[in-house]
Amino acid sequence: MSIIVAENLTRKFGALTAVNHLNLQIAEGEIFGLVGPDGAGKTTTMRMLCGLMNPTEGKAIVVGHDVSHDLDAVKDQIGYMAQRFGLYTDLTVAENMEFYSDLFGITGRERNELTTRLLRMTRMDPFQKRLAGKLSGGMKQKLALMCTLLHKPRVLFLDEPTNGVDPVSRRDFWAILYGLVRDGLTVFVTTAYLDEAERANRVAFMDHGRIIHCDTPAALKKGLEENCYEIHSADNRALREKLANEPGVLTVEPSGADLHLFLNPGTSIEALASKVGFEFHEIRPSLEDVFIARIRKEEASRAA
Repeated sequence: MSIIVAENLTRKFGALTAVNHLNLQIAEGEIFGLVGPDGAGKTTTMRMLCGLMNPTEGKAIVVGHDVSHDLDAVKDQIGYMAQRFGLYTDLTVAENMEFYSDLFGITGRERNELTTRLLRMTRMDPFQKRLAGKLSGGMKQKLALMCTLLHKPRVLFLDEPTNGVDPVSRRDFWAILYGLVRDGLTVFVTTAYLDEAERANRVAFMDHGRIIHCDTPAALKKGLEENCYEIHSADNRALREKLANEPGVLTVEPSGADLHLFLNPGTSIEALASKVGFEFHEIRPSLEDVFIARIRKEEASRAA
């Protein structure tokens, strides 16, 4: 069953088309990742799905309701965590949770049980009396997540929730999300971290307001017809500059101490290595490699 459906969802700002006839179906209990460069339309898409922005064309259906015509029913069943969640820095962790419980009308025994469960799940119980403004970045995100979950939503929308958060806190945050999904929650997340996107059940690559590819992370990594090679030489910077102008090169990007090279089908890696001068071996691309290659193909297509 699809709990989120977008049909030709479009948003224009004057002459700019931020989201261009987007179509999506997301199953209940799925973690769905939306990845794209800055300005691709990720946040605009999420805001339309949450009813925070009206589409210019098309429609969004969330938890069985048309967002444009039955927004109150949608709001009751979704949680939205923006890039900058509205925590009150001069209130403690407990006081922030009390404030949001009041907003959602959660009182008495239900409030106590929910608060206790969320504090235990996020391991934030020892920090109840700490001011939100004194929390680390990862702990602030955990507090924001708890406040978003207080009214027990069926769908959780997260807009780059771990941006600027340290790797350990990011891992903890995702462990919490997995636990929530096991309990039946659906998660729609935008992220700038491709290693995070690999944790999703499905990932959509977005560019210039369009979904250019959508599949499981494993299928995305297997789906490119171009071969990927790890290459290196004594001067990778000079090598990259040389390869950027060679015919048949789709993309060449730094990866650790080496370079990752995608070649268009029919291009001989042996001939190229002999001509330019480098060592190579074929590798299975990471999701980041695939994402960059897809974006470069889109750019080449638009240029043509």
